[in-house]
Amino acid sequence: MKIAKNTVVTVAYKLSDAQDNLIEDGQEPMVYLHGGYENTLPKIEEALEGKETGFQDVIQVEPEDAFGEYDAELVKMEDRDRLPAPIEVGMQFEGTPEDNEDGDSIIFTVTEVVEDKVVLDGNHPLAGIALRFTLHVLNVRDATAEEIAHGHVHGEHGHDHDGDDDGDEDEDGEFRTVHLH
Repeated sequence: MKIAKNTVVTVAYKLSDAQDNLIEDGQEPMVYLHGGYENTLPKIEEALEGKETGFQDVIQVEPEDAFGEYDAELVKMEDRDRLPAPIEVGMQFEGTPEDNEDGDSIIFTVTEVVEDKVVLDGNHPLAGIALRFTLHVLNVRDATAEEIAHGHVHGEHGHDHDGDDDGDEDEDGEFRTVHLH
């Protein structure tokens, strides 16, 4: 069966940067609904379109086609007392930047804690990095009507590689802890 819109694709993958430094060795394969449902990067879908089980390839995805360029304006310093305690480097919070007119929230990662200040970075951890995906198609099957209606795979270990956060926004605009999967 060929990979096409409304097929469920199981892909073993390895993610490296452009210099082949390993970022993620996919312990479990990525399982996604193919066909523009934003369940994986569009460049991965392009590379796999029309392929079959057994196909292998290495593709490079530039920052603009992955998680964007690094934006220094998304790095901010906050008073430590605005965030829940205890606070540690690596913790993540959802917040809305002050100059964000559409009200969309983004995930901020604590990158530094200095005395009474906390440095938060709203960039995706892979922003500004060209990514190299080693892909091996393990399985292709027709999606169920329910999977198509919901726009994602059911009952399998699907992994989201599009950088979106599906969490709820805190209505008062404060930071809240998020748990990413």
